[in-house]
Amino acid sequence: MSALKGGPVWFFDLDDTLHNASARIFPQMRTAMADYMVEHVGVDAEEAGRLRQLYVRLYGNTMLGLVRHHEVSSAHFLRETHRFDDLEAMVHGHAHDLAALRRLPGRKFLLTNAPEAYARRVLAALGMERCFEAVIAVEQMAMFGQLRPKPDARMFRHLLARLKLMPSRCILVEDTLEHQKAARGLGMKTVWMQRWSRGAAHPGLRRRPVYVGRRVSKLAALLR
Repeated sequence: MSALKGGPVWFFDLDDTLHNASARIFPQMRTAMADYMVEHVGVDAEEAGRLRQLYVRLYGNTMLGLVRHHEVSSAHFLRETHRFDDLEAMVHGHAHDLAALRRLPGRKFLLTNAPEAYARRVLAALGMERCFEAVIAVEQMAMFGQLRPKPDARMFRHLLARLKLMPSRCILVEDTLEHQKAARGLGMKTVWMQRWSRGAAHPGLRRRPVYVGRRVSKLAALLR
């Protein structure tokens, strides 16, 4: 990555970017979301699965659909679906990623659609809690009284304005293409992390999309 005027500013996703959430955490999280919908929305398990997929397709995540259509409290949903008693044992990362993150020049922020308490527990389990200037979790992505998590371009604009950053200085490292597309549309640079979710979310994709600047499978590649 070439040097940028004023130094680079990195925004890192968390799940499936800094650690392998797909192995154990995501399956349990999907079950927790389905159970939540059965209990608090009043649908059966089959309908819960259908609604979860629909809301991910329409809004980028399940929570926004439940808030908009079922009067669900976002705080309650996030708290109940990210409650893992054994989370630390489920987190799987790599020591060389931690070393690379520590060596990476520039400012570093965590930017995640997960709740802050969960994000901080994962970072602590990875030993990365001191690598980031700040944790920007979904609770901090509110605008005009509504949550606008990734990939909402309005949130990206608001965040960069709040931090007084030019988009051209900023690099988003993500496993989710939709988030990168929104960031690139604002002039940010993008890196697609493909270690743990490679091909899973985009099975028909064979070429790097034009809005993806680089593809990497480990954080050490960012040092080059």
